[in-house]
Amino acid sequence: MANTTVNSPAPANWLERRFALYTRGSSVRTECLAGITGFLAAAYLLVVIPSLLASGGMDKSAATTGTIVVFVIGSLLMAFYANLPFIVGPGIGGSVLVGVTLSDSAGIGWQIGLGIACWSGILFFLLTKFGLREVVTRSVPQSIKLGLTASIGLFVAVLGFRNAGLVLANVKTNALMLGDFLSPGALVALSGLFLAIALQARRVPGAILWAILFATLVGVPAGVTQLPASFIDLPHPITPVLGEIDLTGALNIAFLPFLFVFFASEFFSTMGTTLAVGGEAGLLDDEGNMPHINRPFMVDSIAAALGPWVGIPAATALIESSAAAEAGGKTGLTALAAATMFLLMLLFTPVALMIPKEATAPALILIGLNMFSGLRKVELGNFTDGLPVLMMVMITLIANSFGTGIAGGLLFYIAIKAVAGKWRDIPVGLWILAIPLIYYFATLVRH
Repeated sequence: MANTTVNSPAPANWLERRFALYTRGSSVRTECLAGITGFLAAAYLLVVIPSLLASGGMDKSAATTGTIVVFVIGSLLMAFYANLPFIVGPGIGGSVLVGVTLSDSAGIGWQIGLGIACWSGILFFLLTKFGLREVVTRSVPQSIKLGLTASIGLFVAVLGFRNAGLVLANVKTNALMLGDFLSPGALVALSGLFLAIALQARRVPGAILWAILFATLVGVPAGVTQLPASFIDLPHPITPVLGEIDLTGALNIAFLPFLFVFFASEFFSTMGTTLAVGGEAGLLDDEGNMPHINRPFMVDSIAAALGPWVGIPAATALIESSAAAEAGGKTGLTALAAATMFLLMLLFTPVALMIPKEATAPALILIGLNMFSGLRKVELGNFTDGLPVLMMVMITLIANSFGTGIAGGLLFYIAIKAVAGKWRDIPVGLWILAIPLIYYFATLVRH
């Protein structure tokens, strides 16, 4: 009897089954490369975050280990629970609030600052659990969602220019000004920038990754990249910050404005990052929404609530994830690859600390400028839709915070639509949201 057995396709491997690589049009190689690229783009935070927290009296070495732990756990949660290419780690804004603003301006110790950050994370979790964060996100007008990418792109590009030393903040006026383009740091950044442009123009895979590595090497003879005495080192103990959190002290009614500033800025930063990076990765629907957006929100809220227990506030999906999305990352395998790289840094911390911010600046500049293309999707000819978006971009630049920019854009949308007589264009949820947004700006002015 003839063998009529039909050969069935080989079963998909574990990575394909877990991350749906084929469905999203990606591959293991692309995802791993994207994860490494995202890791390198965010590696400067291993230096910045502990330095900011140390300003408030925290042990810097312990904070470095805590930062790595948050990167690993948060990104693993994003990989396996949300299956998204977002790198989760501590944001600069929250670290500035705990390490600088509260300690210097208000005389509040970092233990209480971590308590405020933890309560903010708990609020995030409750809002996410009951679906309120998704409701708020869906209440955001389409034009604002489309303009988010440009607003965040401006923030990312300016951050890159500042890291490169190409743009400085005037000490007296706090206005932006051009830096010294012939300084060693600026030349290192420009070398990486032009290489990235050349490689991207030729569609070379991993262009941004190669540019970061090249700029790091160029920085050695220029004195910008500092070679460590040893490339391998045991992680510093985390015990000086582990569990050093004052939840009870943070409940003081006098700290409510700080809690709200913390909560509101992180809320809109997270929403903006999720939608902007999701758009870069092609994960949004026709209305600019992300299916199952509660999953990344849930990961953010858990990371934000647990981070302070290891001394690190404001863990969230980082805007540096846009580097991973630009490199082709579309699934949680990107986050897994990045988490693996950060885990290795527990032994190879000197290697990560060796990468200067000038070497990662080209990635931020290119990515940020590319994100401006989102403006072409906004109907700028419609005055009442276009003006709030442009105001959002301007506020982001002035406040140096895309969370504040988004909040301002929403308020201007309400005001402009109202005075134009287009009341029906304003969702009910946006009217409700206006109350805490006004309070948010009031607390910003006072603090």
